[in-house]
Amino acid sequence: MALKILHTADWHIGQSLNGWSRTYEHQQFFMELEELIERHEVDALVVAGDVFDNQNPSADATQMLYEALARFREKRPHLVTVLTAGNHDPAGRVEAPGVLFQKIGVQAVGMVRRQDGGLDLSHHLVPLQDSDGAVKAYVLALPFPRATDLPGLSFSSSEEGSPVVRAVAELYEGAVQQAREQIGEMPLIATGHLHVAGGLESEGAERRILIGGEHAMPWEQFPDDLTYVALGHLHKPQKVGKETIRYSGSPFPLSVTEQHYKHGVNLLSFSDAGVLSLERLELTRPVPFHRLKGDGGLLLEELVPALDALELDADLPVEQQPFVHVDLRPQVSAGGLKAEVDQILAQYPVRSAGVSVLRQKPQEPISAEAESLIRLSEVQPDELFKSAFERVHGVEPEAKHLDYFYRAIAEAEVE
Repeated sequence: MALKILHTADWHIGQSLNGWSRTYEHQQFFMELEELIERHEVDALVVAGDVFDNQNPSADATQMLYEALARFREKRPHLVTVLTAGNHDPAGRVEAPGVLFQKIGVQAVGMVRRQDGGLDLSHHLVPLQDSDGAVKAYVLALPFPRATDLPGLSFSSSEEGSPVVRAVAELYEGAVQQAREQIGEMPLIATGHLHVAGGLESEGAERRILIGGEHAMPWEQFPDDLTYVALGHLHKPQKVGKETIRYSGSPFPLSVTEQHYKHGVNLLSFSDAGVLSLERLELTRPVPFHRLKGDGGLLLEELVPALDALELDADLPVEQQPFVHVDLRPQVSAGGLKAEVDQILAQYPVRSAGVSVLRQKPQEPISAEAESLIRLSEVQPDELFKSAFERVHGVEPEAKHLDYFYRAIAEAEVE
């Protein structure tokens, strides 16, 4: 019998966007994932980190996870789920259900465990069986590598290159070598929750997560005899370096920068001869996500026609209403651009995903060192006003705005 594995990651259960809950979208995603597991006769589910959105997930978030995992097992009674922790996850709590997870075929790996100088393979090496009960492959389950997981990490070494990248590479090299001693030449899938060099980030969505300021591990550092590397952390679905090193991506847009992604999961199929084939299964977007930007940004008077063109359904419940992110041209607004946009959006059956003002020209960033040298006492009040005004409105204040500011200053001094 062929062995089929679904690779997914970056669920971020419990996430909110601009204050709006994503619970409905997660519920719809889990329903579709359950259907895919049944339709494709999946034998194993591999989740490569960031199951939750934060280190202290709510009771509702954990309940949603447990119920989904139980339903997956009901659809495929022999299904094995390998769940690893990402940088957003509480490592201990991911593993906490322990024996209860085992009852539904879930192996949760939140932290690196060692035994006799090496990895505890009873914790990290997971056999995958087909529907006949024959072991056809193994998963080497490794979570997001924290400093305590890298005993060889040293910043005092005189060796060239990043000590962090070197320590992570050594972790994988040693783990694969140890696994090979136990399983021989059988197919071996490794998980990873990290930024691999060459992977494209979603602006503002992912943290640079390796220790010490280093965040990208070269894909060449993964041992060649890994059959597949199931990655998490970057939300854009992509392969890195070669066909068998892949990010599955997030299940739906978690930020406006992901609005144009084609979200999905990766299906791995091993033939009876052990030959691997890969297929991308696209997911249905539970809620529409619109980005209104026109040509270089909208003027405020262009926002209402843009919203009318969406032909929105006024009868949708709030949790199903589309997200809308608005990109504006720099312009002056009496009440503040964001406030005016929010007032307009409130008249439509949509949820605001945020407002951006597209700058006319890129501003040179101020380094942390230079910024630390600027003292408030050294900055004139009108300079602060001009800087704040431009940051909010995207343009410099006009003479009338400065006049209002100087009047306010004069009145404050009189009082």
